[in-house]
Amino acid sequence: MSVQPAAREVALIGVPLDLGAGRRGVDMGPSAIRYAELEQHLRDTLGIASVDLGNVVTPVAESTEGGDERARFLPQILAICDVVAKLVAGARRNGQTPLVLGGDHSVALGSLVGMAAAHGPGGVIWIDAHGDLNTPESSPSGNVHGMVLAAALGLGGDGFTRSGWKLPAIEAGKLALVGVRSLDKGERELLKRLDARVFTMTDVDRIGIEPCMREALAHASGSNFLHVSLDLDVVDPETAPGVGTPVRGGLSYREAHLAMEVVAETRTADSFDLVEVNPVLDRENATGKLAVELIASALGARIL
Repeated sequence: MSVQPAAREVALIGVPLDLGAGRRGVDMGPSAIRYAELEQHLRDTLGIASVDLGNVVTPVAESTEGGDERARFLPQILAICDVVAKLVAGARRNGQTPLVLGGDHSVALGSLVGMAAAHGPGGVIWIDAHGDLNTPESSPSGNVHGMVLAAALGLGGDGFTRSGWKLPAIEAGKLALVGVRSLDKGERELLKRLDARVFTMTDVDRIGIEPCMREALAHASGSNFLHVSLDLDVVDPETAPGVGTPVRGGLSYREAHLAMEVVAETRTADSFDLVEVNPVLDRENATGKLAVELIASALGARIL
């Protein structure tokens, strides 16, 4: 791998949260990613320095009151996201690139609120098998990680409001989803009303991942910031078995790398999430290692 010029310092923020998911285990994701030598890989491959801000303290589901079944553990998740938001905003003010390590995808709400606090509403590339556009009223599961994007758009309902937060954290018309292959009815209906670009796996099959990513980036760029949220379940479970909510028919190993390489080429991404790594379901930390490789590609790693 060649070393590309590195003009950034990455702030690592671990969020070992699994309250927003229906399956346990993604709380160990930050440890799995670090164990796969994330800091060393970024330093040796790209010459990128990183500052590890440690883990946000998160509660254990068994000792926590679930609350409303339509959005379980929502108050606790919002409190954790508030801590994440402050760390992300602080990193931006220090000139760093925040990289939030999940944990379930609920943590992305903290990332986006923090970026909006520092810069105002911005653009998002959501690379995920799922839409995460449910609300407490439309969700078939009550799992908050499936509502986080709707919440960041200011469409999650009153339950997602919190003092000091700027919602929507995403500017209208600056959202793109890539790799989608599992949507609920309410999510489909909401997408019909949004000015969002959606590239399903059918689109990837037909035109290729590179055109999809370039169009997605063109659509979401040009705002106050660009955030890239990468859920490892976008990759096919044959390649990434250790994820929170696996869905067959995802990106191949090379498609996933090419998607991240296109992100790096544009030099427009200001912050990242790396979420839903579940070591309980993994094989020899293969998904944790893939997560490290993919973020390196997003930050500029190349074959030649």
